[in-house]
Amino acid sequence: MEIKNKKANFDYFVEESIECGIELKGTEIKSLRKGSADIKDCFAVIKNNEVFLLNMYIAKYEEGNRFNHDERRTRKLLLHKKEIKKLKERVEREGYSLIPLRVYLLKGKAKVLLGICRGKKNYDKRETIKERDIKREEQKNYR
Repeated sequence: MEIKNKKANFDYFVEESIECGIELKGTEIKSLRKGSADIKDCFAVIKNNEVFLLNMYIAKYEEGNRFNHDERRTRKLLLHKKEIKKLKERVEREGYSLIPLRVYLLKGKAKVLLGICRGKKNYDKRETIKERDIKREEQKNYR
């Protein structure tokens, strides 16, 4: 099970990435194992020296009862204090954003690959589309 943010590489320059854990409730991890999640419009913020993931969608677990989770609740990311301090410096000083690139399971634990990203301008996006089209043409001619 792996959920990717395909739009992140199109909208942002990914400068660096860091793996972190995510704090989930019981029905959330079950739903995540089924692959019922989306991180397309998701981002992370730093509040009170803690990192939180906002706007991540995890579908309700069908077999869950009244203790089912809220689909778009704020979730805490698990990082060391030094890592949070480093992220906070980069985000505040250099104007970067924290964007989740992937959500996956590693040894039974949910992990988030958090990218330190800088936003692209429209001309950068056009350049990305142009490069992608050139690669596609090369693949077509190669066959």
